Amino acid sequence: MSAHRDVRCRGPYGGEGGRSGGSGCGAPAVFEAARHGRPPLRVCPVHLGPALLLGGGVLWPPGISMTGRP
Repeated sequence: MSAHRDVRCRGPYGGEGGRSGGSGCGAPAVFEAARHGRPPLRVCPVHLGPALLLGGGVLWPPGISMTGRP
């Protein structure tokens, strides 16, 4: 298994730690969306759209990079 499969989706809202509120679907993350003052939001293809619209601190226009394959 490749290293990118170890990073899990944090979509659609991008909560971290105890503040995650159940966010994070558990699928492998394929994209990173840049955020202001926070680490990039790593998401799966299903949550990329909602993360761009609803994710905390996501930049607009969005900075998106592909980090793996689905």
